[in-house]
Amino acid sequence: MVGQILGNRYELIEKIGGGGMALVYKAKCRLLNRFVAVKILRQEFINDEEFLKRFKIEAQAAASLSHPNIVSIYDVGHEDDIHYIVMEYVNGQTLKEYIDENGALYWKDAVNIAIQISQAIEHAHKNHIVHRDIKPHNILFTKDGMLKVTDFGIARAVSSSTITMAGNTIGSVHYFSPEQARGGFTDEKSDLYSLGIVLYELLTGKLPFDGESPVAVAIKHIQDEPKEPISIKEDIPLGVNSIVMRAIQKDQTLRYQSASEFLQDLYKVLKEPDTQFVKARTTEDSPTVRIPSIGKKELALERDTSIKAGDEVVKKKTDRKTTILAVVTSILVILVLGGLAVKGLGPVVYSMFSKPEDFVVEDYRNQNFYEVKGKLSQYDVRAVDMRKNHDDIPKDVIISQDKAVGEKIKPGEFAQIEFEVSDGPLLVKIPDLRRNEYRQAQTELTQLGLKPNIIEEYNEIVTKGVVIRTEPDINEQVKPGTVVNIYISLGPEIKYSLVPNLLGKSKSEALNLLVGAKLTMGKISPEDMTYARDKIIRQEPKAGTEVEEGTPVNIFLEDYNPDQKLVTRTIELDNPDNFGENIKLLVNITRSDTNNVETLYSEVRKKSDFPLTISIPVPNGGSTFVRVYLDNKSYTEFTEEFNKRNNTEITEETNESSSTESNEEV
Repeated sequence: MVGQILGNRYELIEKIGGGGMALVYKAKCRLLNRFVAVKILRQEFINDEEFLKRFKIEAQAAASLSHPNIVSIYDVGHEDDIHYIVMEYVNGQTLKEYIDENGALYWKDAVNIAIQISQAIEHAHKNHIVHRDIKPHNILFTKDGMLKVTDFGIARAVSSSTITMAGNTIGSVHYFSPEQARGGFTDEKSDLYSLGIVLYELLTGKLPFDGESPVAVAIKHIQDEPKEPISIKEDIPLGVNSIVMRAIQKDQTLRYQSASEFLQDLYKVLKEPDTQFVKARTTEDSPTVRIPSIGKKELALERDTSIKAGDEVVKKKTDRKTTILAVVTSILVILVLGGLAVKGLGPVVYSMFSKPEDFVVEDYRNQNFYEVKGKLSQYDVRAVDMRKNHDDIPKDVIISQDKAVGEKIKPGEFAQIEFEVSDGPLLVKIPDLRRNEYRQAQTELTQLGLKPNIIEEYNEIVTKGVVIRTEPDINEQVKPGTVVNIYISLGPEIKYSLVPNLLGKSKSEALNLLVGAKLTMGKISPEDMTYARDKIIRQEPKAGTEVEEGTPVNIFLEDYNPDQKLVTRTIELDNPDNFGENIKLLVNITRSDTNNVETLYSEVRKKSDFPLTISIPVPNGGSTFVRVYLDNKSYTEFTEEFNKRNNTEITEETNESSSTESNEEV
């Protein structure tokens, strides 16, 4: 398809990748003259209504997302039997390629990568979109270190059905969650499980589960417990290890419940690496593929086939154990009842034989809400949290409960316990103020209850008055009233240099001196160098003047034309206040040997350039009439004469409107 033009706009240049659903091409947008990536649905799926539906869902879901860590969607279209999506072209490599090249990463680098992915997932989840295929292959690593999540090909809006289609689980087997493997309900916590697997791989360079077939790997996600990362790589901090183990819990209620919660712990672990975030209950390329849902049949097939051969032996052993257990249990019950009757412990007997569905409430204060929630769910009791900011009690710790300790409730649909849970200190997230005008940034921070502090610094790239960065940095969470330093640009730093003395030097010598002083060569006079020696007799600005780096320096070469001499003249401003900062200068001359009016100077000069020296050609034995105009008004006029006999100049003033001096330069 290379060379084909889609939508009369996108020219396909080269194939750059492909996945389970589509091929990806680098293309050139002829309208905006920029490179884009075009994802084209594979031909084998264009008649598959299910895949075509999912492809359209990708376009609708991803187009609604706008985040620095998510690949932008520009356009969607179809042409004949070609269905395509146009997206941002990212010049880089996949995170999987990066892991293959670098192996296990330093834990801080791994956490910072996970933070960027979490930010993308958090944005998607807030827009009710579950990715459902988080893996390193779908994460692009740009050359400047920015991560971008792509391939929302199997994403689903949370508001619509998120039950995996019967018989076909979509995802990448090494990274998807147990509920995806079972073909069950998937939600935001499924993405967080996959992100936990990615973080596991970043930290250890290995995947927690592998096998000879997709089904074998899927069953391990459901049944097996992974090795903890810290057992593979000992330098991983305890806090990082606990974050991974919480993220990949098989029970959804024991995992992180939101990307925001995951993100907060990732930020915290950078500052407190050995903090235990949860009492973890240990519970080659990976293409996106279809595999059957893992049910009882597949689970049975994966078990040791030797069980079949020993079925009879196992049955006999089981029956024998059951008989012994029943006898022992009966004896114990009789002894207990007898002892209780002797001692008259009526209330205890009642409690032992009360209805099994009664649940006795315990004291859950000072425990982690999500751990308690997981425990209660096993008894069909729902945990409801009412959040409250608290400066002293850590986030997610239970402050109080609405059911008394020892109270009995009946499990079921209406069984619930309300908990007042700490949301930690009231924190404010630092917004991204880069590229904003500093006064706008000040206002935004003030409205958030923060105290902006302006710090100026030079910057070669950022425009003057625009925010370069903030301290604390973007997305860091701070308490209200925190001082936030706003670094604003002063623009490029203006540096100054002293003009070197060029008198008596040749042009090449002068150029070397100017380059050394970080200045440039300006105009060279006379322009016609037929009658000029390679020797500088005058320069502008003068030697020792302090000017900005890069300022051009004009030079004047010695004249040796036997028919004329150069005479210098200084023009002063009698009333500088009558002029602006820029003055238009026009000098016309009439030489006696040609009697033609010539323009000697026509340029704009700064007021600070005055007094200004001009060079006037005077023919030997003749004269030159000079008329000076400033800002299009006649300012002064005079005549310069040259006496060939005694080599002297004679100045005849014809207008007294300005002071002039004349001297000879030979």
